[in-house]
Amino acid sequence: MRRTVHALKAEVLRARAVEVLRKNDLGGWTKPAPRLYPHQWSWDSALIAIGLAHVDLERAIRELESLFGAQWSDGRIPHIVFNPTARDYFPGAEWWASATTSTSAPREPATSGLVQPPVHAIALHHLLRTARNSEPMLARIAALYPRMLAWHHYLARFRDPQETGLLVIYHPWESGTDNSPRWDTALRSIDVGVLPRYQRHDLKHVEDPSERPTHAEYDRYLWLVHLLKNTHYSDEVIQRDFPFQIRDVLMSAIFAAANHSLAELGSALGRPTAEIDDLRRLCERFAGGVVRSWDEHLQLALDCNALTDEHVRVETCAGLAPLLLPDLPRKLRDQVVARLTGPGFAAGVGMAYPVVPSTVPGSSGFQAKSYWRGPSWPIANWLFWRGLLHHGFDQQAAALRAAYLALLEQPEADFAEYFDPFTAEPLGSRDQSWTAAVAIDWLAHAT
Repeated sequence: MRRTVHALKAEVLRARAVEVLRKNDLGGWTKPAPRLYPHQWSWDSALIAIGLAHVDLERAIRELESLFGAQWSDGRIPHIVFNPTARDYFPGAEWWASATTSTSAPREPATSGLVQPPVHAIALHHLLRTARNSEPMLARIAALYPRMLAWHHYLARFRDPQETGLLVIYHPWESGTDNSPRWDTALRSIDVGVLPRYQRHDLKHVEDPSERPTHAEYDRYLWLVHLLKNTHYSDEVIQRDFPFQIRDVLMSAIFAAANHSLAELGSALGRPTAEIDDLRRLCERFAGGVVRSWDEHLQLALDCNALTDEHVRVETCAGLAPLLLPDLPRKLRDQVVARLTGPGFAAGVGMAYPVVPSTVPGSSGFQAKSYWRGPSWPIANWLFWRGLLHHGFDQQAAALRAAYLALLEQPEADFAEYFDPFTAEPLGSRDQSWTAAVAIDWLAHAT
Protein backbone atom coordinates (compact mmCIF):
# COMPACT_ATOMS: atom_id res chain seq x y z
CA MET A 1 0.00 0.00 0.00
CA ARG A 2 2.87 2.38 0.89
CA ARG A 3 4.37 1.96 -2.59
CA THR A 4 0.98 2.54 -4.20
CA VAL A 5 0.42 5.79 -2.27
CA HIS A 6 3.96 6.95 -3.05
CA ALA A 7 3.53 6.19 -6.77
CA LEU A 8 0.19 8.01 -6.84
CA LYS A 9 1.70 11.12 -5.23
CA ALA A 10 4.55 11.05 -7.74
CA GLU A 11 2.13 10.71 -10.63
CA VAL A 12 0.02 13.63 -9.41
CA LEU A 13 3.09 15.80 -8.81
CA ARG A 14 4.46 15.07 -12.28
CA ALA A 15 1.16 15.88 -13.93
CA ARG A 16 1.00 19.18 -12.07
CA ALA A 17 4.59 20.00 -13.03
CA VAL A 18 3.94 19.28 -16.69
CA GLU A 19 0.89 21.53 -16.53
CA VAL A 20 3.02 24.39 -15.12
CA LEU A 21 5.40 24.10 -18.08
CA ARG A 22 2.48 23.91 -20.50
CA LYS A 23 0.86 27.06 -19.12
CA ASN A 24 4.13 29.01 -19.19
CA ASP A 25 4.99 27.84 -22.72
CA LEU A 26 5.02 30.61 -25.33
CA GLY A 27 5.73 28.29 -28.24
CA GLY A 28 9.47 28.61 -28.76
CA TRP A 29 10.42 29.36 -25.17
CA THR A 30 9.04 29.22 -21.65
CA LYS A 31 8.36 32.04 -19.20
CA PRO A 32 10.05 31.38 -15.85
CA ALA A 33 6.76 32.26 -14.12
CA PRO A 34 3.30 33.45 -15.19
CA ARG A 35 3.53 37.08 -13.99
CA LEU A 36 6.79 37.94 -12.23
CA TYR A 37 9.09 36.86 -15.08
CA PRO A 38 7.50 37.50 -18.51
CA HIS A 39 10.74 37.23 -20.55
CA GLN A 40 13.19 34.44 -21.36
CA TRP A 41 15.95 34.00 -18.78
CA SER A 42 19.15 32.21 -19.74
CA TRP A 43 19.79 29.60 -17.10
CA ASP A 44 16.07 29.13 -16.47
CA SER A 45 15.66 27.97 -20.07
CA ALA A 46 18.54 25.52 -19.77
CA LEU A 47 17.01 23.88 -16.70
CA ILE A 48 13.55 23.98 -18.27
CA ALA A 49 14.97 22.08 -21.26
CA ILE A 50 16.19 19.34 -18.92
CA GLY A 51 12.69 18.91 -17.51
CA LEU A 52 11.05 19.11 -20.94
CA ALA A 53 13.34 16.36 -22.24
CA HIS A 54 11.28 13.88 -20.20
CA VAL A 55 8.05 15.22 -21.69
CA ASP A 56 8.68 16.44 -25.25
CA LEU A 57 12.23 16.20 -26.60
CA GLU A 58 11.52 18.34 -29.66
CA ARG A 59 10.14 21.11 -27.46
CA ALA A 60 13.15 20.78 -25.15
CA ILE A 61 15.70 21.48 -27.86
CA ARG A 62 13.58 24.31 -29.22
CA GLU A 63 13.97 25.98 -25.81
CA LEU A 64 17.74 26.08 -26.27
CA GLU A 65 17.56 26.97 -29.97
CA SER A 66 15.40 29.97 -29.12
CA LEU A 67 17.79 31.19 -26.44
CA PHE A 68 20.89 30.77 -28.61
CA GLY A 69 19.14 32.65 -31.38
CA ALA A 70 19.84 35.76 -29.28
CA GLN A 71 23.57 35.04 -28.93
CA TRP A 72 25.89 38.04 -29.24
CA SER A 73 28.59 38.07 -31.92
CA ASP A 74 31.27 37.82 -29.21
CA GLY A 75 29.71 34.53 -28.07
CA ARG A 76 27.95 35.61 -24.91
CA ILE A 77 24.46 34.39 -24.09
CA PRO A 78 22.48 37.28 -22.56
CA HIS A 79 20.78 36.70 -19.26
CA ILE A 80 17.45 38.05 -20.59
CA VAL A 81 15.90 37.84 -24.03
CA PHE A 82 13.01 40.29 -23.99
CA ASN A 83 9.47 39.40 -24.92
CA PRO A 84 8.24 42.33 -27.06
CA THR A 85 4.64 41.77 -25.95
CA ALA A 86 5.47 42.13 -22.24
CA ARG A 87 5.51 45.88 -21.73
CA ASP A 88 4.85 46.06 -18.00
CA TYR A 89 8.30 45.08 -16.76
CA PHE A 90 11.24 46.91 -15.23
CA PRO A 91 14.08 47.13 -16.08
CA GLY A 92 12.99 46.53 -19.66
CA ALA A 93 14.89 46.44 -22.92
CA GLU A 94 15.15 50.22 -23.18
CA TRP A 95 16.96 50.38 -19.84
CA TRP A 96 19.66 48.01 -21.12
CA ALA A 97 19.92 49.57 -24.60
CA SER A 98 22.21 46.72 -25.66
CA ALA A 99 21.63 47.04 -29.40
CA THR A 100 22.34 50.77 -29.43
CA THR A 101 25.39 50.68 -27.14
CA SER A 102 27.25 47.51 -28.21
CA THR A 103 28.24 46.39 -31.69
CA SER A 104 28.26 42.79 -30.43
CA ALA A 105 24.60 42.73 -29.42
CA PRO A 106 21.94 41.53 -31.85
CA ARG A 107 19.63 44.18 -33.30
CA GLU A 108 16.75 41.79 -32.66
CA PRO A 109 15.63 40.33 -30.36
CA ALA A 110 16.32 42.84 -27.60
CA THR A 111 18.51 41.47 -24.83
CA SER A 112 20.24 42.46 -21.62
CA GLY A 113 24.02 42.82 -21.57
CA LEU A 114 24.74 40.46 -18.67
CA VAL A 115 25.21 36.69 -18.59
CA GLN A 116 24.13 33.93 -16.20
CA PRO A 117 25.58 30.59 -15.01
CA PRO A 118 26.55 28.46 -18.05
CA VAL A 119 24.45 25.36 -17.43
CA HIS A 120 23.52 25.12 -21.12
CA ALA A 121 26.03 22.45 -22.19
CA ILE A 122 24.88 20.29 -19.29
CA ALA A 123 21.34 20.59 -20.65
CA LEU A 124 22.38 19.85 -24.25
CA HIS A 125 24.34 16.79 -23.14
CA HIS A 126 21.24 15.64 -21.24
CA LEU A 127 19.23 16.00 -24.45
CA LEU A 128 21.81 13.94 -26.35
CA ARG A 129 21.51 11.08 -23.89
CA THR A 130 17.72 11.28 -24.07
CA ALA A 131 17.64 11.45 -27.90
CA ARG A 132 19.50 8.16 -28.30
CA ASN A 133 19.48 7.37 -32.03
CA SER A 134 17.03 9.97 -33.32
CA GLU A 135 18.79 11.31 -36.43
CA PRO A 136 16.73 14.53 -36.71
CA MET A 137 17.36 15.33 -33.04
CA LEU A 138 21.07 14.52 -33.31
CA ALA A 139 21.31 16.89 -36.27
CA ARG A 140 19.76 19.71 -34.24
CA ILE A 141 22.06 19.01 -31.30
CA ALA A 142 25.04 19.08 -33.65
CA ALA A 143 23.86 22.41 -35.07
CA LEU A 144 23.73 23.92 -31.57
CA TYR A 145 27.16 22.65 -30.60
CA PRO A 146 29.24 25.40 -32.34
CA ARG A 147 27.13 28.09 -30.70
CA MET A 148 27.70 26.41 -27.34
CA LEU A 149 31.43 26.29 -28.07
CA ALA A 150 31.48 30.03 -28.87
CA TRP A 151 29.71 30.71 -25.55
CA HIS A 152 32.38 28.77 -23.66
CA HIS A 153 35.16 30.52 -25.54
CA TYR A 154 33.65 33.90 -24.60
CA LEU A 155 33.62 33.00 -20.91
CA ALA A 156 37.13 31.55 -20.87
CA ARG A 157 38.66 34.44 -22.81
CA PHE A 158 36.81 37.47 -21.52
CA ARG A 159 35.69 36.49 -18.03
CA ASP A 160 39.00 34.95 -16.95
CA PRO A 161 41.65 36.80 -18.94
CA GLN A 162 44.29 36.17 -16.26
CA GLU A 163 43.52 32.42 -16.26
CA THR A 164 42.86 32.26 -12.53
CA GLY A 165 40.33 29.46 -13.02
CA LEU A 166 37.50 31.65 -11.72
CA LEU A 167 34.99 33.60 -13.82
CA VAL A 168 34.55 37.29 -13.07
CA ILE A 169 31.02 38.64 -12.77
CA TYR A 170 30.09 42.33 -13.05
CA HIS A 171 26.68 42.27 -11.38
CA PRO A 172 24.89 40.15 -8.74
CA TRP A 173 22.31 39.28 -11.39
CA GLU A 174 24.97 37.40 -13.35
CA SER A 175 25.44 34.93 -10.51
CA GLY A 176 21.75 34.02 -10.43
CA THR A 177 21.88 34.50 -6.63
CA ASP A 178 20.85 38.15 -6.73
CA ASN A 179 20.79 39.44 -3.16
CA SER A 180 23.02 36.83 -1.52
CA PRO A 181 25.22 37.96 1.39
CA ARG A 182 28.07 37.11 -1.01
CA TRP A 183 27.71 40.60 -2.52
CA ASP A 184 27.10 42.76 0.57
CA THR A 185 30.62 44.07 1.10
CA ALA A 186 31.25 44.82 -2.57
CA LEU A 187 27.88 46.55 -2.98
CA ARG A 188 28.38 48.73 0.11
CA SER A 189 31.47 50.24 -1.48
CA ILE A 190 29.51 51.48 -4.51
CA ASP A 191 28.45 55.12 -4.54
CA VAL A 192 25.15 55.41 -6.37
CA GLY A 193 24.72 58.46 -8.58
CA VAL A 194 21.52 60.05 -9.82
CA LEU A 195 18.96 57.54 -11.06
CA PRO A 196 15.66 58.35 -12.77
CA ARG A 197 12.55 57.48 -10.80
CA TYR A 198 11.46 53.91 -11.36
CA GLN A 199 8.81 51.43 -10.26
CA ARG A 200 9.94 47.91 -9.45
CA HIS A 201 8.12 45.12 -11.25
CA ASP A 202 8.86 42.40 -8.69
CA LEU A 203 7.04 44.09 -5.81
CA LYS A 204 3.79 44.07 -7.79
CA HIS A 205 3.73 40.28 -7.66
CA VAL A 206 4.73 39.34 -4.11
CA GLU A 207 2.65 40.00 -1.01
CA ASP A 208 5.58 40.56 1.35
CA PRO A 209 8.35 42.95 0.19
CA SER A 210 10.76 41.32 2.66
CA GLU A 211 10.92 38.32 0.30
CA ARG A 212 12.70 40.47 -2.30
CA PRO A 213 15.88 42.60 -2.44
CA THR A 214 15.72 45.92 -0.59
CA HIS A 215 15.36 49.28 -2.34
CA ALA A 216 18.96 50.12 -1.47
CA GLU A 217 20.13 46.92 -3.13
CA TYR A 218 17.98 47.63 -6.15
CA ASP A 219 19.42 51.14 -6.53
CA ARG A 220 22.89 49.64 -6.66
CA TYR A 221 21.79 47.01 -9.18
CA LEU A 222 20.46 49.71 -11.50
CA TRP A 223 23.47 51.94 -11.03
CA LEU A 224 25.73 49.06 -12.09
CA VAL A 225 23.64 48.60 -15.24
CA HIS A 226 23.96 52.34 -15.93
CA LEU A 227 27.75 52.07 -15.63
CA LEU A 228 27.83 48.98 -17.85
CA LYS A 229 25.96 50.81 -20.59
CA ASN A 230 28.59 53.53 -20.45
CA THR A 231 31.27 50.91 -21.20
CA HIS A 232 29.26 49.64 -24.21
CA TYR A 233 29.36 46.24 -22.45
CA SER A 234 33.03 45.89 -23.38
CA ASP A 235 34.77 43.37 -21.13
CA GLU A 236 38.15 45.01 -21.62
CA VAL A 237 36.81 48.42 -20.57
CA ILE A 238 34.79 46.99 -17.68
CA GLN A 239 37.75 45.15 -16.17
CA ARG A 240 39.90 48.30 -16.00
CA ASP A 241 38.06 50.01 -13.16
CA PHE A 242 34.49 48.75 -12.84
CA PRO A 243 33.42 48.90 -9.14
CA PHE A 244 31.91 45.40 -8.94
CA GLN A 245 34.13 42.51 -10.06
CA ILE A 246 33.83 39.21 -8.21
CA ARG A 247 35.44 35.88 -9.06
CA ASP A 248 32.38 33.69 -8.64
CA VAL A 249 33.14 30.22 -7.28
CA LEU A 250 29.70 28.72 -7.98
CA MET A 251 29.55 29.99 -11.55
CA SER A 252 33.09 28.69 -12.12
CA ALA A 253 32.22 25.23 -10.80
CA ILE A 254 29.21 25.12 -13.11
CA PHE A 255 31.49 26.17 -15.98
CA ALA A 256 33.95 23.38 -15.19
CA ALA A 257 31.09 20.86 -15.25
CA ALA A 258 29.73 22.42 -18.46
CA ASN A 259 33.09 22.07 -20.20
CA HIS A 260 33.16 18.43 -19.19
CA SER A 261 29.67 17.96 -20.64
CA LEU A 262 30.58 19.80 -23.85
CA ALA A 263 33.70 17.67 -24.27
CA GLU A 264 31.60 14.51 -23.89
CA LEU A 265 29.09 15.92 -26.34
CA GLY A 266 31.80 16.84 -28.84
CA SER A 267 33.30 13.37 -28.62
CA ALA A 268 29.91 11.78 -29.30
CA LEU A 269 29.43 14.08 -32.31
CA GLY A 270 32.85 13.24 -33.74
CA ARG A 271 34.31 16.72 -33.30
CA PRO A 272 38.10 17.26 -33.75
CA THR A 273 40.31 15.82 -31.03
CA ALA A 274 42.13 19.13 -30.50
CA GLU A 275 38.82 20.86 -29.81
CA ILE A 276 37.78 18.25 -27.27
CA ASP A 277 41.20 18.38 -25.58
CA ASP A 278 40.84 22.15 -25.27
CA LEU A 279 37.49 21.74 -23.52
CA ARG A 280 39.01 19.24 -21.12
CA ARG A 281 41.80 21.69 -20.34
CA LEU A 282 39.20 24.35 -19.61
CA CYS A 283 37.46 21.91 -17.27
CA GLU A 284 40.75 21.34 -15.44
CA ARG A 285 41.53 25.07 -15.31
CA PHE A 286 38.25 26.04 -13.69
CA ALA A 287 38.10 23.01 -11.44
CA GLY A 288 41.54 24.03 -10.19
CA GLY A 289 40.32 27.55 -9.47
CA VAL A 290 37.40 26.24 -7.44
CA VAL A 291 39.54 23.76 -5.49
CA ARG A 292 42.04 26.51 -4.61
CA SER A 293 39.14 28.58 -3.25
CA TRP A 294 38.43 26.09 -0.47
CA ASP A 295 38.69 27.58 3.02
CA GLU A 296 39.63 25.03 5.69
CA HIS A 297 38.24 27.13 8.54
CA LEU A 298 34.77 27.72 7.10
CA GLN A 299 34.80 24.42 5.21
CA LEU A 300 33.47 26.23 2.16
CA ALA A 301 34.77 27.47 -1.18
CA LEU A 302 34.90 31.27 -1.20
CA ASP A 303 34.38 33.92 -3.86
CA CYS A 304 37.14 36.47 -4.33
CA ASN A 305 36.80 40.21 -4.83
CA ALA A 306 38.89 40.76 -7.96
CA LEU A 307 39.50 44.43 -7.04
CA THR A 308 40.92 43.77 -3.58
CA ASP A 309 42.01 40.13 -3.98
CA GLU A 310 40.18 39.36 -0.73
CA HIS A 311 38.02 36.31 -0.17
CA VAL A 312 34.35 36.85 0.61
CA ARG A 313 33.93 35.21 3.99
CA VAL A 314 30.23 34.38 4.17
CA GLU A 315 28.44 31.05 4.61
CA THR A 316 26.16 30.37 1.67
CA CYS A 317 25.33 27.36 -0.45
CA ALA A 318 27.70 28.70 -3.13
CA GLY A 319 30.48 27.43 -0.89
CA LEU A 320 29.41 23.87 -1.69
CA ALA A 321 30.40 24.50 -5.32
CA PRO A 322 33.25 21.92 -5.42
CA LEU A 323 30.60 19.19 -5.34
CA LEU A 324 29.62 20.21 -8.90
CA LEU A 325 33.09 19.50 -10.29
CA PRO A 326 33.54 16.38 -12.44
CA ASP A 327 36.52 15.25 -10.35
CA LEU A 328 37.57 16.03 -6.79
CA PRO A 329 40.36 15.00 -4.42
CA ARG A 330 38.90 12.45 -2.02
CA LYS A 331 39.52 14.54 1.10
CA LEU A 332 37.86 17.63 -0.35
CA ARG A 333 34.94 15.61 -1.70
CA ASP A 334 34.26 14.15 1.75
CA GLN A 335 34.57 17.57 3.38
CA VAL A 336 32.03 19.13 1.02
CA VAL A 337 29.54 16.28 1.53
CA ALA A 338 29.96 16.50 5.30
CA ARG A 339 29.30 20.24 5.14
CA LEU A 340 26.21 19.83 2.93
CA THR A 341 24.66 17.13 5.11
CA GLY A 342 25.73 18.77 8.38
CA PRO A 343 24.04 21.17 10.81
CA GLY A 344 24.78 24.32 8.80
CA PHE A 345 22.82 23.12 5.79
CA ALA A 346 20.59 20.05 5.34
CA ALA A 347 20.71 19.01 9.01
CA GLY A 348 20.05 22.48 10.37
CA VAL A 349 18.16 22.75 13.66
CA GLY A 350 14.49 23.53 13.18
CA MET A 351 14.44 22.96 9.42
CA ALA A 352 11.08 21.89 8.03
CA TYR A 353 12.78 19.50 5.58
CA PRO A 354 16.42 18.31 5.41
CA VAL A 355 17.26 20.36 2.31
CA VAL A 356 19.95 22.93 1.57
CA PRO A 357 19.12 26.56 2.47
CA SER A 358 20.75 29.35 0.46
CA THR A 359 22.51 30.83 3.51
CA VAL A 360 23.54 29.09 6.73
CA PRO A 361 20.95 29.91 9.43
CA GLY A 362 22.37 32.25 12.03
CA SER A 363 25.30 33.31 9.87
CA SER A 364 25.99 36.86 8.71
CA GLY A 365 23.31 38.09 6.32
CA PHE A 366 20.84 35.25 6.94
CA GLN A 367 17.15 36.11 6.52
CA ALA A 368 14.71 33.23 6.34
CA LYS A 369 12.31 34.75 3.81
CA SER A 370 14.53 37.00 1.70
CA TYR A 371 15.34 35.65 -1.77
CA TRP A 372 18.89 34.17 -1.64
CA ARG A 373 19.55 35.14 1.99
CA GLY A 374 18.05 32.05 3.58
CA PRO A 375 15.26 30.28 1.66
CA SER A 376 15.89 26.91 0.06
CA TRP A 377 15.80 26.89 -3.73
CA PRO A 378 14.76 23.81 -5.71
CA ILE A 379 17.29 24.66 -8.44
CA ALA A 380 20.24 24.82 -6.01
CA ASN A 381 19.20 21.56 -4.37
CA TRP A 382 18.91 19.94 -7.80
CA LEU A 383 22.49 20.98 -8.64
CA PHE A 384 23.83 19.55 -5.38
CA TRP A 385 21.78 16.36 -5.80
CA ARG A 386 23.35 15.94 -9.21
CA GLY A 387 26.80 16.43 -7.69
CA LEU A 388 26.14 13.85 -4.97
CA LEU A 389 25.07 11.31 -7.57
CA HIS A 390 28.08 11.99 -9.76
CA HIS A 391 30.51 11.42 -6.89
CA GLY A 392 28.85 8.20 -5.77
CA PHE A 393 26.98 9.44 -2.70
CA ASP A 394 23.81 7.66 -3.72
CA GLN A 395 22.28 7.49 -0.24
CA GLN A 396 22.76 11.19 0.45
CA ALA A 397 21.46 12.05 -3.04
CA ALA A 398 18.36 9.92 -2.54
CA ALA A 399 17.69 11.57 0.83
CA LEU A 400 17.98 15.09 -0.62
CA ARG A 401 15.77 14.19 -3.58
CA ALA A 402 13.13 12.57 -1.35
CA ALA A 403 13.10 15.54 1.03
CA TYR A 404 12.57 18.09 -1.71
CA LEU A 405 9.92 16.04 -3.45
CA ALA A 406 8.10 15.70 -0.11
CA LEU A 407 8.23 19.48 0.23
CA LEU A 408 6.87 19.98 -3.28
CA GLU A 409 4.09 17.45 -2.70
CA GLN A 410 2.56 19.68 -0.02
CA PRO A 411 -0.75 21.12 -1.32
CA GLU A 412 0.32 24.71 -0.71
CA ALA A 413 3.78 24.37 -2.30
CA ASP A 414 2.54 25.49 -5.75
CA PHE A 415 5.97 24.96 -7.40
CA ALA A 416 7.16 28.14 -5.70
CA GLU A 417 10.37 29.92 -6.58
CA TYR A 418 11.86 29.30 -3.11
CA PHE A 419 10.79 28.22 0.40
CA ASP A 420 11.24 29.33 4.00
CA PRO A 421 13.68 26.75 5.46
CA PHE A 422 11.92 26.59 8.83
CA THR A 423 8.24 26.63 7.85
CA ALA A 424 8.40 25.45 4.20
CA GLU A 425 6.21 28.45 3.35
CA PRO A 426 6.23 29.00 -0.43
CA LEU A 427 7.86 32.32 -1.32
CA GLY A 428 8.45 34.45 -4.40
CA SER A 429 6.47 33.58 -7.50
CA ARG A 430 4.27 30.50 -7.84
CA ASP A 431 4.16 28.06 -10.77
CA GLN A 432 7.87 28.62 -11.36
CA SER A 433 8.94 26.79 -14.51
CA TRP A 434 12.31 25.56 -13.35
CA THR A 435 10.85 24.32 -10.08
CA ALA A 436 8.48 22.21 -12.16
CA ALA A 437 11.33 21.15 -14.46
CA VAL A 438 13.63 19.88 -11.73
CA ALA A 439 10.68 18.11 -10.09
CA ILE A 440 10.11 16.25 -13.38
CA ASP A 441 13.79 15.34 -13.58
CA TRP A 442 13.82 14.14 -9.96
CA LEU A 443 10.72 12.04 -10.59
CA ALA A 444 12.36 10.47 -13.65
CA HIS A 445 15.06 8.95 -11.40
CA ALA A 446 14.22 5.87 -9.39
CA THR A 447 14.84 6.07 -5.67
